[in-house]
Amino acid sequence: MSDPVVALALRGVQPRRLGRSLGYFVCKNHAFRLDRKVPTIFKTTRGGVVLTPELVVLVDDLGQPLGSHDKSTVHTEETPLHLAFSCHVFDDSGRLLVTRRALDKKTWPGVWTNSFCGHPGPGEDSVDALHRRAERELGMTVTDVRIAIPEFRYRAVDASGVVENEICPVYIARASSDPRPAPDEVVEFYWADTLELLAAVTATPWAFSPWLTLQLPELAARGTLSI
Repeated sequence: MSDPVVALALRGVQPRRLGRSLGYFVCKNHAFRLDRKVPTIFKTTRGGVVLTPELVVLVDDLGQPLGSHDKSTVHTEETPLHLAFSCHVFDDSGRLLVTRRALDKKTWPGVWTNSFCGHPGPGEDSVDALHRRAERELGMTVTDVRIAIPEFRYRAVDASGVVENEICPVYIARASSDPRPAPDEVVEFYWADTLELLAAVTATPWAFSPWLTLQLPELAARGTLSI
């Protein structure tokens, strides 16, 4: 079998021993391929290995689940409403981690944005998904996670015509390790002074992701631009 993780798992090797060196992020009994274009998940079971696509949760206007969709194909010019989350990570000095999206991202490539985002899978708790994405995207762990804007929702259209359409609760968290970003997700990162970042987002919103330009002023207005 050509896939080293699947081959080893079939021979009984525990996936959590494999890690990023073989191109996977491992969380509990799941392993996620470090491949943004074809996100897949495998689970080891007594019968072997089950490979499945990474899914997002489709919802109605009240946020009630309607079903699921393959993450790799859900974002189009008519993206259905689905669940997501955003997280803003602070260090012990109160600086906020901002990241620059990889240059081959399908939407808003190369723009600066919040620390990281993600999508909970079907039946997955949002905070569990948050920890999963912190490791997958930034190679880091976070603590003191709390929700800051529970009702956040937005729709935005990229220059390519691809739409983001999400119910996207906003969290804040504290960094408990240094970032080691996955290159297919993040091309640069920077620990920013929050007031300087807020001024930059206000002055040049076109340089940042549309969700950051909406979230950052709201965090400041609610007094949650810190942890």
